[in-house]
Amino acid sequence: MAGGHEALHKDPAIIKWNNMTVNRHKYFRWTKRTAFINIAYVLVVPATLGYIGYITEGKWDMRGKRRGDTISEF
Repeated sequence: MAGGHEALHKDPAIIKWNNMTVNRHKYFRWTKRTAFINIAYVLVVPATLGYIGYITEGKWDMRGKRRGDTISEF
């Protein structure tokens, strides 16, 4: 057929990158940077989205509107 099992040359850089990706948990260390990023994604982003959702609750109603009607309800 069109080639054997090893038909393509394996790039060592891609293999190294793949091994680091698979074994990332073995090389992880907590630093100020990683702690800040985790706190931002676990606390700050959801809190900000929740606050924005809370203050805009009920201000816009998109159902039953016709052309020319305003979407704001306040």
